[in-house]
This record gives sequence, C-alpha cells and structure tokens, in this order.
Amino acid sequence: MEKTTRSVELPGVRKEYKDTFFRRLFSEKETLLDLYNAVNGSQYVNSEELEIVTLDNAVYMNIRNDLAFVLDYSLNLYEHQSTYNPNMPLRNLFYVAKELSLLVDHNMLYRRSLVKIPTPEFLVFYNGREEQPSKKYFRLSDAFQKVTEDPALELAVTVLNINDGKNEELLERCPTLREYMIYVGRIRKYVMEIPIEEAVDRTIQECIQEGILADFLMKNRKEAIEVSIFEYNEELVIADIRKDEFRMGKEEGEERGMAKGEIRLAELTKQLLADQRFEELENALEDAEYRRKLYEEYEIE
Repeated sequence: MEKTTRSVELPGVRKEYKDTFFRRLFSEKETLLDLYNAVNGSQYVNSEELEIVTLDNAVYMNIRNDLAFVLDYSLNLYEHQSTYNPNMPLRNLFYVAKELSLLVDHNMLYRRSLVKIPTPEFLVFYNGREEQPSKKYFRLSDAFQKVTEDPALELAVTVLNINDGKNEELLERCPTLREYMIYVGRIRKYVMEIPIEEAVDRTIQECIQEGILADFLMKNRKEAIEVSIFEYNEELVIADIRKDEFRMGKEEGEERGMAKGEIRLAELTKQLLADQRFEELENALEDAEYRRKLYEEYEIE
C-alpha cells in the first residue's frame, strides 16, 4: 500500500495554529528518519517506509502535537517543549485517540477478529531553562485521584533533555538536532544583550555562514524569524504566568477558597494560551476586574 503524507482537517478545530520551529525543521521524511534512528539506535535508510500522520493545520481539542508518524508498526508522537509540563500523558491520550480513529476502519471494530494497531510511542524533546534530568517519565496514572497498583489505563511519556550536557550521544547521532540546539543557544545568549528581533536575525546570519542549519534557514528565513520570535515571546509569557501563579492563586483563594482559585486560574491560563491571547493574559495578571471578565467570557465558574 502506498504511503503518503496525510493532511487532516477536522470540523470545529482551530485553523490559526502556528507551526513550531522544531516541527518545520523535522517535517521532511529524511530528517525525521534520522531523528528516529538516533533515538532508537536503528539504521533505517528508506524514508518512504515512514508515513507522516500529523494532524496538519489543526489543533484537536486545543491539543497540538509537533510530529506524528508511523514506522515499523509503531505510531510515534514526538513533541518539543521549552517549558516543563507534567500533563503530557493526558494531552497525548486525547491526541492519540484521534490519530487511531483515523488509522482504523471503524467497521472492523464490530467483527470477531482482533483489530491490530501500531504500537504508540510518546517522546518529548525538552530544552527549557528549568533544570531537568537527562531522562524522565510521566505517566497518566500519576494524575489519577485514586492510586491503584494496576491501573486499567496507562500512558507513559519519555522526556529527553537536549540542553548542553544532557543526552550528548543522542545529539551526536542526530546532527540536525545538535545544530538546532546551537541555534536556540545563540538566540538565548544574544537576547540578553539585544532585542529579540535583532538576536534572531544575528543568529540566523551566523548559522548560515557557519553551515549550521544553513539549507533550512536559507529556504525558510522569513518564517524562521517569525516563529523564533513568537516562540521566545510565548516562553516569556509562560514564565511570567508561573511566577504569578502563586500570587493569583492566593488572591482567588481569598475570594472563594484557595483550591477553587487555583482551579480557576489553571483553566483561564489554559484557555488563553490555547487561543494565543498573550496580551490579554498579561493584562489579567495585573487587573483583577479584567480577570473576572475573562472568567465570565470563558464561563469559568
């Protein structure tokens, strides 16, 4: 059966999803296959055996995933993150359910024969500023309110830290991933001295001159600039949110109880980030009345 890259449009999903630099960088089958080989210690050479099944141009239930592909009977979900997020198992649960519903003929579910599905694998490449180990695991059962030794439903996500000094063998096996981290590192260095726009432009110029992601940056220079600036600003906003989480939670707690305040805050943060309403979120951090209006808008009780 011929395998082709699939572009899926879902009813009722957001279309203004902005691609990440990571997703663009590894969107070509050859590059993605190199990354897979580096992670798994495999030596696949035919990129046509890899089928990209990422839900393109869509965000399902406000859950986005950078890369999804099938290879050797495995459904691999890869994501890059610059912020610590223990909710990845739950997010991946929603996402993989939609992926499998598209891969499987629903009529087969009512037959006596067992329907075979590709084995899911969940991987996050982390390069945030917060210190994290080289490898860690998040499990869906960690979120269960009632602890059980043998959970009926489980999903494990492997998080690989790709910052300096972490998983260096992986970076050596995948030159594109290593060059990506050089690119990110330079932006973070230069932004301490000059505005983000100048830091990104300077980084791109230097990387092209030095042969670091040169082909990709020359072909996608404009988009690389836009996405890099967007991702850096998003990272700053999330960092500000986390610094203010305790303060805002305390304010809400004084009004209706600490637990209720934290729940409302978490829900509001999730909704505004999903809608990319960063400016409104910053205003909400400073203005309690504006925050209340947002609660009403999103019907957060």
